[in-house]
Amino acid sequence: MASSYDALRLERPSHRDVFHLPALGAQVAEARRRLRTLLNDWGVDEDMCSDAGLVLSELFTNAVRHSDSEKIVCGLRLTPEALRLEVADEGRGATEPRTREATADEEGGRGLLLVGALARAWGVLPCTDGRGRVVWAVLGRGTAP
Repeated sequence: MASSYDALRLERPSHRDVFHLPALGAQVAEARRRLRTLLNDWGVDEDMCSDAGLVLSELFTNAVRHSDSEKIVCGLRLTPEALRLEVADEGRGATEPRTREATADEEGGRGLLLVGALARAWGVLPCTDGRGRVVWAVLGRGTAP
């Protein structure tokens, strides 16, 4: 049986936060600002902060554009190995988020390709209350496997 000191020492440290914002395109910048403040407070390097900001911007924007939500919930968890970002909306869009090939003259449609390029993994889960969905992405810290 491990002593309480050993148990504390073996526990992986992590930082967590959740914030709620109105589901408005104008709130994307606020979501990025909050993310950057938290990551800076937690000592995350500039490259990870930039990548996380881009990923959060894409996920938040998609939640605003493709759901009937009044608010968006952003969650993050930082461990020594990775940063997990989650963006939850309140309503269902017509389709599940997925990457697609945008034509050269389209202004949008490349966001999830960017997320896929920056994240180790990403996906979609139903919200625990059954209304809406959570789109998540995991960004690695240090050397990627």
